[in-house]
Amino acid sequence: MTTIVTGGSGRLGRSVISGLADAGHDVVSLDRAAASGLDVDQVAVDLTDPAATAAVFERLRPDAVVHLAAIAVPFSAPERTILSTNTALAFGVMEAAIAAGVERIAVASSPTVLGYGAPNGWLPPAFPLDERTPLRPWHAYGVSKLVAEESMRMLARTTGDSVRFAAFRPCFVIAPEEWEGAPTQQGHTVRERLDDPALSAPALFNYVDARDASRFVALLLERLGDIPNAESFFVGADDALARLPLADLLPRFVPGSDELAAGLTGTSPAFSSAKARELLGWQPQYSWRSELADTTTPTDTLSRSHP
Repeated sequence: MTTIVTGGSGRLGRSVISGLADAGHDVVSLDRAAASGLDVDQVAVDLTDPAATAAVFERLRPDAVVHLAAIAVPFSAPERTILSTNTALAFGVMEAAIAAGVERIAVASSPTVLGYGAPNGWLPPAFPLDERTPLRPWHAYGVSKLVAEESMRMLARTTGDSVRFAAFRPCFVIAPEEWEGAPTQQGHTVRERLDDPALSAPALFNYVDARDASRFVALLLERLGDIPNAESFFVGADDALARLPLADLLPRFVPGSDELAAGLTGTSPAFSSAKARELLGWQPQYSWRSELADTTTPTDTLSRSHP
């Protein structure tokens, strides 16, 4: 299977490419510029240019597409730029893929479509959060990801079952080198995010190892024909990126969540990946508890004694 990965040079893209290659895919990475360290074919292309995008897809005519390319961090560019860029990328890639005869398309979305962290307050109907939780994005990044999902569903209604789609919402991605101390996407190390809960609280302490996300993508492409079309999936670790139970932590950072979070005891995460487990048979293999050599610090003991 020839598979295009857009945004292949990013932190998730590199792991997805590696996982797909290991699964036997002939991978081509599309990005603004070729990157070092990617042992696959690369094509430099401006994917916001519809003509250039269409030409590349027509030339390569892949069997499958994994769309990751986007401005990946909320508020890292002007809101108008994030919204226009990300929506144009998602729609343009899917449109070009369909025109080139692609039959399997996976689109990266984001948990931020739920709208947590809204400045005027946010509470879900229940925890853990899952695919039934209402979608209420409040910034351009979250809206752009919701538009990508809705565009996918629109195109699925247009093409019927001749093209199989799915969207996936990976939690805060941690690449393998970040377990060794490299900065995460927000500039902090994993250990710093554990030592200071305020750093992980904006993401509700969610995370996923990039290798687990990569395995999910490979399995998703394999199983797209066996599941309902145009489904969305949360993809996260089976625990929270926190040393204390979220039943204790969430009420500190999400006002009014005391009763809702009461069931998140032990290591329970705020996000559920049960749908991915039930429909695809996927479950994460990596946890910060096994990937970090030393998971206990004096501040951890103090926090447990004085919650």
